Amino acid sequence: MPVNKEILDEIALSQAEYDMIVDRLDREPNPVELGMFGALWSEHCGYKHSRPLLGLLPSRSDRTLSQAGAENAGAIDIGNGLAVVFKVESHNHPSAVEPLQGAATGVGGIVRDILAMGARPIALLNSLRFGPPDTAANRRLLKGVVDGIGWYGNCIGVPDVAGEIYFDHCYSQNPLVNAMCVGIARIEDLASAAADRTGDVLLLAGAGTGRDGIHGASGLASRTFEEEQELRPTVQVGNPFLEKSLIEACLEALATGRVRALQDLGAAGLTSAAVESAARGGRGIALDISQVHRRESGMTGYEVMLSESQERMLLAAAPEHVPAIREVFDKWDIPCHPVGAVTDEPYALVTDGAEPIASAPVSHLTDAPRYRLNGQPSAESVERQRLRLRDVPLPADAGAVLLQLMAAPNIASRQGVYRQYDHQVQTNTVVAPGAGDAAVLRIKGTGQAIAVAIDGNGRQCFLDPYRGAQMVVAEVTRNLSCVGAEPLALTDCLNFGNPERPEIYHQLEQSIRGMARACRALGVPVVSGNASLYNESQGTAIYPTPIVGGLGLLEDARRHCGSGFPEEGLTVVLLGASQLTARASDLAGSEYLNTMHGMVRGRPRIDLALERRVQSFCRSLISDGLARSAHDCSDGGLAVALAECCILGDGRIGGAGSVGFVASDEMSRNIPARWDAALFGEAASRIVISVDAADVHRIIAAAETAGVPATISGRTVGNSLRIDGLIDLPVEELAGAWYGGLNNALQ
Repeated sequence: MPVNKEILDEIALSQAEYDMIVDRLDREPNPVELGMFGALWSEHCGYKHSRPLLGLLPSRSDRTLSQAGAENAGAIDIGNGLAVVFKVESHNHPSAVEPLQGAATGVGGIVRDILAMGARPIALLNSLRFGPPDTAANRRLLKGVVDGIGWYGNCIGVPDVAGEIYFDHCYSQNPLVNAMCVGIARIEDLASAAADRTGDVLLLAGAGTGRDGIHGASGLASRTFEEEQELRPTVQVGNPFLEKSLIEACLEALATGRVRALQDLGAAGLTSAAVESAARGGRGIALDISQVHRRESGMTGYEVMLSESQERMLLAAAPEHVPAIREVFDKWDIPCHPVGAVTDEPYALVTDGAEPIASAPVSHLTDAPRYRLNGQPSAESVERQRLRLRDVPLPADAGAVLLQLMAAPNIASRQGVYRQYDHQVQTNTVVAPGAGDAAVLRIKGTGQAIAVAIDGNGRQCFLDPYRGAQMVVAEVTRNLSCVGAEPLALTDCLNFGNPERPEIYHQLEQSIRGMARACRALGVPVVSGNASLYNESQGTAIYPTPIVGGLGLLEDARRHCGSGFPEEGLTVVLLGASQLTARASDLAGSEYLNTMHGMVRGRPRIDLALERRVQSFCRSLISDGLARSAHDCSDGGLAVALAECCILGDGRIGGAGSVGFVASDEMSRNIPARWDAALFGEAASRIVISVDAADVHRIIAAAETAGVPATISGRTVGNSLRIDGLIDLPVEELAGAWYGGLNNALQ
């Protein structure tokens, strides 16, 4: 008998999709089969609306070792026989319901994705979005998420080295919690999730299976919430101490050479892990769930197959190697039990002892329907792009504006947050959070280092998803370049509203197209990622928020830069602009426009060819030892960038040291009448560097040869930031606003 709408809504399937399942099976599915289809055809697992668009993104380079989507994460060859593995993924909806556990298990899940590639996790990053911190509800979410990230990451001994936090009204009921993990492995030791050997035994290792997380993929991550519901049972519960042991046990088991496939149990639990491993290997599976170790009694077959209990991994191994593998897990006190086998016939057969409970072709389960819709921008989106400078009141005091921006929650220092994370465990961190535009991690045993960063800008994508997404890609690669690293590859997390709405699908499609163009222009592939759709409630969607994580390489770990001016007596040069401009596009989506005037308007612009030249030139200055510091102009524009360089002066964090700045006469003379757009506009492709005075003229000449506009902005001197006629503020006062801004907002 056909199921009713209530059941289909619970597993986020439409009636048409149910009819498709019946047509493929040539019969009605039983409840367990329907649950498996619902999970694997969910937006979270099946990428129904995003997969047809993701093929637009470039995914290969001469350094890529895995095809995007073919494995759990992307792998990049960094030389010396080593691979860096990395990926970003969302845990938005669980964090909205139960912020501490939602964020914690988001960290645990992304760590296991890296582990499933055979890599040791060496770094965590996160990108967070919340509603304004002036409400108790948003403060509770922020505290819970930060506590969860710190608790889990600190307990498993993986440093949290970089991240970002932004606030806006559109995220009030839909916070974004995107977690990124980076791992390292020898290329020959990379593992695969493909179970491709008939007769191999499937071993389930890790935590006991419970009822937590059921319908996490379909119920939480694949639909919107229009009414308050009791959703806590769908949120997973984490155990970081068990995960730490699981990491070591899996790596030791892999080192024996006897593990043929490894897959984590994340969204959709055992269903996804087993079926997708079989699909990747072109095989089938036979599972006996009576062998699944559990932490709750009386669980049904449906609950066992759909549970998203954390800290679990699925391994495939030849029968003769099972005792040795189990011995490794016994050593680490990790339960590890045979639960099935790889079969030649491409079917997923599930039994509970002798009782059959599910049977379906693997291809039917994994081949979710794909929807290619016609997106349309809304009339409001066209109107939002109209911005004239004369419609923006010019404030009376540039110094007062700078102080207010330095204290704004979206610009103020995040020191109070990242101090809760251990960023020095494993002793690889060279450039720590807050000290540079990206984190830098040494690769032990080599002279190399990698740089990692994560960025997004929902406001600019809201105004123009195509150009805004280009600017996000440019921002993350620019941050890598500012520490001296050559960008190698990206990972992305696409956070959007309900794609079934034409305006949201338009945002999704145009953002992906914009990212694709920027990736090709800047020479970086997207090697892994995640799509998180349906981030809306009561018909209100979040801003289109593509988050991009970046990986860069420094061949010489000693040749890196921080953001702060290291000493007095240096010349400050602005790369990417020969003079300050005052265009309406510079203010588009800017923090200045939002904070000072309550406006989100305009249309951003970027020249990708210029962006590539600026980044390349900056990297060459750092590798040649000519740039003493480098910091990109982004949120808050040039004035905020200069203030941050001063505050972080002499390389210290926390206000212990500072170096002043005085603008050159030429810069002060040539600031346009609309100084707000010139100083606080967020025009792209600009980097503030400091150099020795003796080198400045040949650097300017080299910039001209490289096709990079450059201008001498001033020099480092004293203990104030001075731009004649506009700003004269003690660095100490700027530092007080910057370091205290977020904490004051949270009070």
